[in-house]
Amino acid sequence: MVVVSSDKCYENNEWPWGYRENEPMGGFDPYSSSKGCTELVCSAWRRSFFSPAEQARHGVALASARAGNVIGGGDWAADRLVPDILRAIEAGQPVSIRNPGAIRPWQHVLEPLSGYLLLAEKLYDDGPRHAEGWNFGPADDDARPVSWIAERLTRQCDGSAGFQADDTSGQPHEAHFLMLDCAKARRTLGWHPRWTLSRALDQIAQWHNAYRLGSDMRSVTLQQIQAYQDSVPEL
Repeated sequence: MVVVSSDKCYENNEWPWGYRENEPMGGFDPYSSSKGCTELVCSAWRRSFFSPAEQARHGVALASARAGNVIGGGDWAADRLVPDILRAIEAGQPVSIRNPGAIRPWQHVLEPLSGYLLLAEKLYDDGPRHAEGWNFGPADDDARPVSWIAERLTRQCDGSAGFQADDTSGQPHEAHFLMLDCAKARRTLGWHPRWTLSRALDQIAQWHNAYRLGSDMRSVTLQQIQAYQDSVPEL
């Protein structure tokens, strides 16, 4: 069993380094706290009912996973950066951004998905060794400010309106800096990010431009998944 929460599960101290799997859980705001609660509940169930040392008896290997800020083609959710940018481009308007300077661990959605599947495989093969928490985030160099994402994606999708900083008065609290330390996944699982952030944005732009042209998006999506699987990790 793989339970997925979020990088927001960690008690954010605005440290300039990535959070490791053994860092305290928490959160300033209800959203972040809910992710920390998910991790605490998962840990409690594992220790109370699904102890790795007794897996031969209960037959359950329970792990949790935390990813960075996932992006990718086909995301139309509200109040998310990339969908907001693409909608603004379509409307010929500047996109409103709450915190242009906020730095996040951006990654293509296929990155953590590959990590979750690999973790599930490892749990099946050797549950007692892998039934714990895991980070699946991008390389440190791909922790970029929101404004960097907006400027680059706007250019790649032929948008010219750019972005504008939104009024943050009355808005919920947001962390300024957040990164994940994924050394454990690299060392123990052999997992590495395959695409840089630049490559991820290229794929999003290609997906969106194909959508605008009326292409077969199932085919486009499957081609991108295959391209990801065929790529070599960019260490």
